[in-house]
Amino acid sequence: MSVDYAELSRTIASLTEGETDAVALMATLSCEIHHADDRFDWTGFYRVTEPELLKIGPYQGGHGCLVIPFSRGVCGAAARTRQVQLVPDVEAFPGHIACASSTRSEIVLPVFDQTGAVIAVLDIDSDQPDAFTEADAQALTRILHDTFTARALS
Repeated sequence: MSVDYAELSRTIASLTEGETDAVALMATLSCEIHHADDRFDWTGFYRVTEPELLKIGPYQGGHGCLVIPFSRGVCGAAARTRQVQLVPDVEAFPGHIACASSTRSEIVLPVFDQTGAVIAVLDIDSDQPDAFTEADAQALTRILHDTFTARALS
């Protein structure tokens, strides 16, 4: 099964209408995104809980790393640079943190609030090499914007 981003966007908008709690939104997105595509082996959020520190948030899949500093790994790079990290081969990414040995490729997107602050990253891992495209990055960025940046969070 391959994700239909237009349908996924409509579903997420419907499920999250009026919700302002960031963790509730993250839980809903993790579930909906994870089950939308067979490529998605682990789907979840790492929340900014202290300066320069990410802690695991809502996710779907096996266990994830509990804490990731901004200075390490793909998730840290996304939070630090405020840019999407599209990694076709995690073994080739300097400083990759192997939270799961099955991960072959990864996409990590920064999550911004209304003020432009990074509040989390969305991490999607695949057990397939080169699983993610720029089209995935663009569609997921739009979903994150519509869900987090375009509404006031409590």
